[in-house]
Amino acid sequence: MKRGKMLIPNQFRYFYKDYRNEYFKLLDVGCGNHAARLAKKWFSNCEYYGVDRGSYNNDENDFALMKKFYEIDLQNNINKLDDIPDNYFNVIVFNHVIEHLENGVEVLGKLSSKLVKGGKIYIEFPSVNSLRLPGMQDTFNFCDDPTHIRIYSVREVANELLRNKFRIIKAGPRRNMRRIILTPLILFMDWRKTGRLVSYGLWDICGFAEYVYAEKL
Repeated sequence: MKRGKMLIPNQFRYFYKDYRNEYFKLLDVGCGNHAARLAKKWFSNCEYYGVDRGSYNNDENDFALMKKFYEIDLQNNINKLDDIPDNYFNVIVFNHVIEHLENGVEVLGKLSSKLVKGGKIYIEFPSVNSLRLPGMQDTFNFCDDPTHIRIYSVREVANELLRNKFRIIKAGPRRNMRRIILTPLILFMDWRKTGRLVSYGLWDICGFAEYVYAEKL
């Protein structure tokens, strides 16, 4: 099996088996860097909606894959989330966005209303453990990225979801065992492609990130 097929992106892996061949509505909060293209690779039948404050390395081909793009500055214009329909989406991905927000818990509360009953949400963010990791050109220490402004915890994210009537399915440090086992190969392939060590390949083995995966009751 090719590496690309073995390594399901972390933000998709918990709901991949349930939705890989299904039609469903996906809201991706933080949809830059060709995120629509990635989602369509793994979920060809999904109806994709993106949220971001700008285009962030997306091109016309990426936007063509989106059913709708919501340009929203979550930090300064949170009420624009009201433009997104409630009780509409089957899955929300909130992947490495909350750490860029002071009001991340409030944003999460508003996003909770967008899911249908039984809908799933995946949130991932740097852990407090990331503060002890060495700095790298890519983000390996929390402070490597100057746009990171707040460290969130599994407890506060989970509590906000519980307050909004969710069941926590899984939560804790991001430890994808397949990625950990394949770390040497991942690092080598990234080095061959970029000519340098790419820190993302070390996230799972070093405990850079935490996550919460939950279902709306």
